[in-house]
Amino acid sequence: MTIKPLEVLRQVPLFASLPDEELEAFAPLMRERRFPRGSVILMQGDPGDALYVIARGQVKVVLVGEDGREVILSVLGVGSFFGEMALLDNDPRSAHVVAMEEATLLQLRREDFQSRLRSSPDVAIALLRELTHRLRRADDTIGSLALRDVNGRVAHLLLELAEEEGGGRITRRLTHATLAQMVGASRETVSRTLRALTKTGAVQVSRKEITILDPEMLQRLAQHV
Repeated sequence: MTIKPLEVLRQVPLFASLPDEELEAFAPLMRERRFPRGSVILMQGDPGDALYVIARGQVKVVLVGEDGREVILSVLGVGSFFGEMALLDNDPRSAHVVAMEEATLLQLRREDFQSRLRSSPDVAIALLRELTHRLRRADDTIGSLALRDVNGRVAHLLLELAEEEGGGRITRRLTHATLAQMVGASRETVSRTLRALTKTGAVQVSRKEITILDPEMLQRLAQHV
């Protein structure tokens, strides 16, 4: 199936608020890139010179410690983007990005973005809005890891992921091991927590999705310190 950059950009928060004429100016600048499952798309420490939009597939943003332990900062699906800081500075990449399945991305290089930016202040405002949103989310995540127990961290993460998808379901393919790496706990602990949440009727877990049945219960757990 052919990727249509204009249709993809309409799904991306950074571009969705722009008028059609602006989107039509950006679409020809997007370069299609394909990555097989398990491949490293970006390496932490490498020079950054482009933003990427996910047109198909799913990726994870990770930090890897000196001991090889992996911490997942986020899991991104279709319509999400990453690498946005490279559009504004010349600093190296701050994390690894790995394809969790075969992924098709649209790449926007820094020079092309900055060229459009000079004639479109709306793009700059949209970028600042998204960067602010991500900074707030990062602060929230740090607070969650520091102040909540594992049950609270899992509840908070489930609510956050469901909110990102605009409803009460999480359709991203997330294993218990992936969730564990996102909340800083063991897979066994996360599995026990999910079983308990399922038993109490807070969530319903299937092979394809997680459905939030009782958000108030999850909120109470997330607020427990």
